Amino acid sequence: MSAIVLNDVRKTYGATPVIHGVDLKVEEGEFCVFVGPSGCGKSTLLRMIAGLEDITAGTVEIGTKVVNDIEPSARGLAMVFQSYALYPHMTVRGNMSFGLRMTGTSKSETEKRVLEAASILQLDSLLDRKPAQLSGGQRQRVAIGRAIVRQPKAFLFDEPLSNLDAELRVAMRVEIAKLHRELGSTMIYVTHDQVEAMTLADKIVVLRAGLIEQVGTPSALYTDPDNTFVAGFIGSPRMNLLDAQSDGETVQIGETRFKPALESILPKGAVTIGIRPEQFEAMGDTVAFDVSVDVVENLGASSIVYGRLPEGQEVLVEQRGKLRARDGQTLQVQVDLSDILFFDAGGARLR
Repeated sequence: MSAIVLNDVRKTYGATPVIHGVDLKVEEGEFCVFVGPSGCGKSTLLRMIAGLEDITAGTVEIGTKVVNDIEPSARGLAMVFQSYALYPHMTVRGNMSFGLRMTGTSKSETEKRVLEAASILQLDSLLDRKPAQLSGGQRQRVAIGRAIVRQPKAFLFDEPLSNLDAELRVAMRVEIAKLHRELGSTMIYVTHDQVEAMTLADKIVVLRAGLIEQVGTPSALYTDPDNTFVAGFIGSPRMNLLDAQSDGETVQIGETRFKPALESILPKGAVTIGIRPEQFEAMGDTVAFDVSVDVVENLGASSIVYGRLPEGQEVLVEQRGKLRARDGQTLQVQVDLSDILFFDAGGARLR
């Protein structure tokens, strides 16, 4: 295991910058997830760590060694891609052992490592099958097993579950979480799916347009986002971000005016308030809103109400229990003042 440190890492393609000076430390044994929308630079950053992309400026350290000029094969990393990239003519055993055989590892040591990895991934009974005889989830486990046998300093995952259906994605998330717990290895995982990020990560790195917006634990990013981008990106269903006006002491949204439970002084003018859908129906010092219900999405244990405030702003409300809203109904909801987040006109968090 090794820590991975990025110091002012930059990447340009010609005259176009895509990574704008990233500083980050992934601690030894940590599960770190890069998350963000398509095109934000998360896969590019991962490939720079792996050595598959050249670094324009800055340094990448693995352990205590700068690896900018070291070949990918010599960095001691193992990478799992979105595509399984298995050799179709080889068995599971052959695919998992191929890398070790190519580096001259002894036959006995190779077999030992393959059997250990197969046991961890529950592939024992599949070792003599070929990829065409496996399900998508099994193929991805073989790809992970191929990485495990190398006993790398760290694992790099580039959207490894994107090709799987919804049920298999959930199952494989659990498998990867168990794998990290068993191996205790440093892992960096790239995904555009914030649910994967929230369920797997020790630390989440939220990226946008080649910049880090925020780094923190899943709970920290969910409850204490630095800006409207992180607030709206992390959480499913998404946070309500509503336009409001402030006079410096009170906030007005439509016909509703209230005094925030906020110690710092609010700026005068436009502000944004953030409310999680599940925070409605709170008790305590509350503010109430009328919501015209457009659509109710029934999820079984809960339902998501898609509605509008009187002035037309869209709002999401999560309801639990037996009392559920109906399409066309006007629903009065309330939220505890202490649960409302405030952002300035530029999207930065007001604290």
